[in-house]
Amino acid sequence: MQPPRRQPELVEGSLPVFVFPTELLFYADEQASHKQVLTLYNPYEFALKFKVLCTAPSKYAVVDASGAVKPQCCVDIVIRHRDVRACHYGVIDKFRLQVSEQSQRKALGRKEVIATLLPSAQEQQQQQRQQEEEERRVKEQLTDSVFFEQAAFQQESRSPSTGPSLLTVLLGLVCVAALMLPTLGEIESIVPVYLHLSVNKKLVAAYVLGLLTMVILRT
Repeated sequence: MQPPRRQPELVEGSLPVFVFPTELLFYADEQASHKQVLTLYNPYEFALKFKVLCTAPSKYAVVDASGAVKPQCCVDIVIRHRDVRACHYGVIDKFRLQVSEQSQRKALGRKEVIATLLPSAQEQQQQQRQQEEEERRVKEQLTDSVFFEQAAFQQESRSPSTGPSLLTVLLGLVCVAALMLPTLGEIESIVPVYLHLSVNKKLVAAYVLGLLTMVILRT
């Protein structure tokens, strides 16, 4: 008879924590949005106990801020915004979910979720549409510029190649810098929040960088 396998000891803070969503948006003009649900998943073969911490506990009511999750199960954590005022619009608060084994006190893993109160859902959706439209226009302009320059290089095939132009190099450096900036929503970063880029903007930068790479390789 084989002895039972011992579970390897986990290092504090090394256990991945699975939470959805990773961002909570509350809208002042939508009463239904003042109640949000965080779902904590436990894909492991052992039970977890959890605890929810917040940087602004006076603004929120957390139902069941601590508890346990059975193996390969999930639990819903209800969070209510109870201080909906204009002075809190745009303020980013943070929730931290800490998990540990039921028999231990040390936190095996942690995950941060940001929460923001916005004045209107319609305004947010309109701003998002405007941002997507602006990104689409920028993408089209950059794409046209790259292909125009590529066509110019092809027309100058009689002259010896002198390498990529200054415009191509500068555009490439801008795209690389954009990809190196933090993504919007990242918590632990020394870069100011206004320099954090959305995923869509980074996709545009990666797309344009790929086109520029093709131009440089052909020159």
